Amino acid sequence: MKYYFVGLPVCLILLLTVSSGWLHLPERDQKEGAKMMYGDSSRLGRPYAKDPHVISYKGRYLMYFSVPAFTDSSGVKHGWGIGVAESRNLIDWRKIAEIPPVADYEKAGICAPGALVKEGKVHLFYQTYGGGPKDAICHAWSEDGIHFTRNATNPIFRPTGSWNCGRAIDAEVYRFKNQYFLYFATRDPGYKKQMLGVAVTPLKTSFNREEWKQLSTDGSILKPELPWEGECIEGASIIERNGELVMFYAGAYNNWPQQIGVASSKDGLHWERQQTAPFLKNGEPGDWNTSESGHPHVFEDRHHQTYLFYQGNNDKGHTWFLSNEKLVWKGTRPGLARRP
Repeated sequence: MKYYFVGLPVCLILLLTVSSGWLHLPERDQKEGAKMMYGDSSRLGRPYAKDPHVISYKGRYLMYFSVPAFTDSSGVKHGWGIGVAESRNLIDWRKIAEIPPVADYEKAGICAPGALVKEGKVHLFYQTYGGGPKDAICHAWSEDGIHFTRNATNPIFRPTGSWNCGRAIDAEVYRFKNQYFLYFATRDPGYKKQMLGVAVTPLKTSFNREEWKQLSTDGSILKPELPWEGECIEGASIIERNGELVMFYAGAYNNWPQQIGVASSKDGLHWERQQTAPFLKNGEPGDWNTSESGHPHVFEDRHHQTYLFYQGNNDKGHTWFLSNEKLVWKGTRPGLARRP
């Protein structure tokens, strides 16, 4: 941590002390130009963290992310899990916990977390993993952001309709126009193409299974159509700007390369792409994200600055790192504050 007192009189410096130490500058000013690069080596012995989602909770930032399946030294297999890291500045992160699979419906693994704060509690939305078409969205809540109680109605959501296979992954729950919108990824009945759907629940909700109403009953709200999107659109992340919703989404499957696109909507159901080219591309040869820039998460901090978190690697998925880029806005159109 850096402190800046050049030119201040001694009496003023003394006034800047607090019981816990020196009064420091706001987080947004602490590491100008620094680059976030986070990888979790606890399971595989090499950096591997995916699917970031960040919240501000009780004076710190918490990041939830996916950690991979592994076999421990005694030969016991462990499914995918969810890691928890904390930060004060959105650059430096320290892992503080894991959320392992515990329920029978989670035994193959859990991952792709999304979170929100409602009435002082953290509500976590995540997917079961390893069930193919049977994977579904689950919900849990916590009073400390670390220890979670599962929803008794889990899994809380999987889609219906002839246009999809019944699978739901990559949950993003966002409050908009007196409802909570649940955005999810699913596949077509042939299990080839990945696309997005949406459901809603009232504000006075427990997020239980019976409280969700699927809006995308006749088809996807966004499906791969552009060449760079390949056969996949997934990982929707939502923010409201000037009364409209802006979605960052992942196009193409992992390492094809996956890249990030952007779309917008006035009602949360009907979406239009803002541009035909990727908003955030994979890196050039030799960059840390040559193989992909994927699975976005848009986050607004306590100072109303917005950041785009995402995953990337340069070795076709042998490792995975998490990073972020600061965003700038012109109305509902985002831009990158600096090129990655």
